[in-house]
Amino acid sequence: MIRCIEATQLLSEKLDRPLSKKEKVNLGIHTAMCPACRQFGKHMLILRDVSQRYVSQTGDSEDQTPKDR
Repeated sequence: MIRCIEATQLLSEKLDRPLSKKEKVNLGIHTAMCPACRQFGKHMLILRDVSQRYVSQTGDSEDQTPKDR
């Protein structure tokens, strides 16, 4: 079984790439038994959603910086 640090790493990577079958199984087993990691995964999804909505509302402005005051 994987540890929480490995599970949180996989939960983060899951947002960027497809996980292997082995990773999915290990993560599924771990999150089934670990409420903290389940909650972390939910928070990661919320943060991704909020970030995407923010970018879509402000326009994709990676190269823009705030104006000097």
